[in-house]
Amino acid sequence: MTKTNFSLFYSKKSSNFAVKIENHTSQIVNQKMSQPYSYLTPKLKQVEQTGIMVDSYEPAFPMSMCGKDLILPNCYLLLTHQGSTRVLYDMRETTLSRNMVVLVMPGHIIRFIDRSEDLVFSRLVITPEMFSEMLCLAFSHDIQKFHSKPGYILADEQAERLMKIFEILEVIARHSENEVPHRRQILLTQLTVAYEFLNYYRREHDKDQADSSHAELLNRFCDLVVAHFRESREVQFYAEKLNLHPYHFTRVIRKASGGISPAEWIEQYIITLAKRMIEAHPDQPLKQTAYQLGFTDPTSFYRYFKHATGITAKEYATGVIGDW
Repeated sequence: MTKTNFSLFYSKKSSNFAVKIENHTSQIVNQKMSQPYSYLTPKLKQVEQTGIMVDSYEPAFPMSMCGKDLILPNCYLLLTHQGSTRVLYDMRETTLSRNMVVLVMPGHIIRFIDRSEDLVFSRLVITPEMFSEMLCLAFSHDIQKFHSKPGYILADEQAERLMKIFEILEVIARHSENEVPHRRQILLTQLTVAYEFLNYYRREHDKDQADSSHAELLNRFCDLVVAHFRESREVQFYAEKLNLHPYHFTRVIRKASGGISPAEWIEQYIITLAKRMIEAHPDQPLKQTAYQLGFTDPTSFYRYFKHATGITAKEYATGVIGDW
């Protein structure tokens, strides 16, 4: 089943924000059947039923997660309370430290490089459907700001306010619709409040910083890979989507990403997703994984995997430990 993805656009004639409905049949976050995420912990699996999940003042995640590329199906809002962790998000490295808030969008690659022993954070996990509904209610429509630079540091008072909203959401999320009438609407209202706070704080933080056109192009490229990786793995395909010559497109992406080419990024995304799918279903025939990733010929997938990793997909499946 193809679900509906909502995005916002501005109508000059009406001077109002309206909802534009787009069906992305290849969008990773809307392909639940072909993109299993059972490698997530059972606790995270509950998010699809509840819409959100809140973990307040969580201790550090296992060291086994460090160095592993993850493509998560939900939105993550992380707030660091103490300690630090280095994170690679869509080819860009950032360090999460005290009072830093980060919004991670679904379908994009995140890797925890390392962390301190005293790391403590809170996380709000939101399904793409719930997040889309929240955006429709919000007054602020500059979500791309979080995409181009997902994290920034809050003042102590701002972090305390955000945690109060986390606590309210956590209480509501524990109850069913029968226990709390209009539960979903209440959750959406509180999420919208949190989002508006974040946008207000973000504008204060960014008022003296200029936008980077190269960073914006990188964001658009990453979004296109998430949406179209099954359709094409060719650099020219994405360059044409962005109305750029492949040579110029490659130069810009290399500059914005710190040296990673579009071809390398496409390959990294597909191989990361392939590994996570193999880990989720080690008994699934590899040819089925190939088809789910958009390869019409499983042999092409086997060659692609071997070229990128140095081992065969079968060898990787045999050695899967499944530590997350």
